Amino acid sequence: MICRFSRMHFFLAWYLLAGLLMLFPHSPFSMSTTPPDHPLRVLVITGGHDFERTPFFAMFQAISGIEWKEAVQPGANDLYTPDEARKYDVIVLYDFVQEITEQQKQNLMWLLKEEGKGLVGLHHCIGDYQDWPEFRRILGGRYYLSKRNEGGIEYQQGEFLHDQRMAVQIVPHPVTEGVKHFEINDETYKGFYLDPGITELLRIDHPKSGRVIGWAHQYGKSRVVYLQPGHGPAAYANPSYRQLVENAIYWAAGRTR
Repeated sequence: MICRFSRMHFFLAWYLLAGLLMLFPHSPFSMSTTPPDHPLRVLVITGGHDFERTPFFAMFQAISGIEWKEAVQPGANDLYTPDEARKYDVIVLYDFVQEITEQQKQNLMWLLKEEGKGLVGLHHCIGDYQDWPEFRRILGGRYYLSKRNEGGIEYQQGEFLHDQRMAVQIVPHPVTEGVKHFEINDETYKGFYLDPGITELLRIDHPKSGRVIGWAHQYGKSRVVYLQPGHGPAAYANPSYRQLVENAIYWAAGRTR
């Protein structure tokens, strides 16, 4: 009798679980595994900083399952309008500009806070929009181009140094999945502001660099990733860096491959 009773309850529980999975196939906290109805559409924003275009864009050409296009700032005033936003799923910032209109600010904040567009920041974009305090909150950090008072606190001008060998330590996270500790030749940044609420992704121990050089966080409904490496072809060609960029794009979009 006891065995029959236990077996009956086991099958009842199994059918109940199966029914719940049919009704709610995905956890609201997990990335969607439903095949997308279109390739992942990526808007890559450049401008304000020279870079070697062919090896940089080769990174995006090598990512399967995405389509990308470039927009150059300053001047692309329709980047963040609702009509344009329907054309992409993730924004990748690789610009180094200070000019942004008030309408662009409002539109970008709306896309991130309300629409949940994914955002990936690379390398020098951490110095963007020095006169816009909200951008520091959006990206989760800021490199100061000059001594500045922000929020009643004095910040010193940051430091950078080219052609440094960096031993990068990986912190487990979906963005770092499949990537082991690695070395890269790149530019270091030191003295930048880091929001205390971020989730660390990459760390290094280098006298000319901040300790944390990659992070993720939430801004409104948007998933945001910042990766500090990415100065030139040595970084673009690094397999580990390429994997991080690809992972960051997919994670920011809330998609699996």
